[in-house]
Amino acid sequence: MEKPTEPASIPDADRDTRGFKVRAVAAVAAVGTVAAGLAVRAGADGAFAKYAGSALYTVLLCALVAFCAPRARPLVVAATALGLSWAVEFAQLTGVPAELSAHSAAARLVLGSTFNAPDLFWYAVGAAAAWTVHAGARRRA
Repeated sequence: MEKPTEPASIPDADRDTRGFKVRAVAAVAAVGTVAAGLAVRAGADGAFAKYAGSALYTVLLCALVAFCAPRARPLVVAATALGLSWAVEFAQLTGVPAELSAHSAAARLVLGSTFNAPDLFWYAVGAAAAWTVHAGARRRA
């Protein structure tokens, strides 16, 4: 007798499909976030651009965490991204990111160079916004 190969008969097939969908949405969200960041950088300046960039940095990290851990709950994704954002900001107090940023544009984009306490708040704003969207999308699915 032949074994059934229908997706419903294969254990965890739905979960695998869901993981693929979550990763696809997370990848699109990451690209969209980078585009939004570039648009803000090109079209605005001053405090708005700086703090929008800080919030979007954490939104991007949320998308990347969701991509890497598609089964993670939205709160875990947002908390992880916020923790990473804060860790990078506090690392700037050591001077290591500034040294790396002096030699690499990629390091400057990822690590920054100087500590700025208000960024900590804006990272939380970005995490809260991403959590809201992620939780809402998860409820609909």
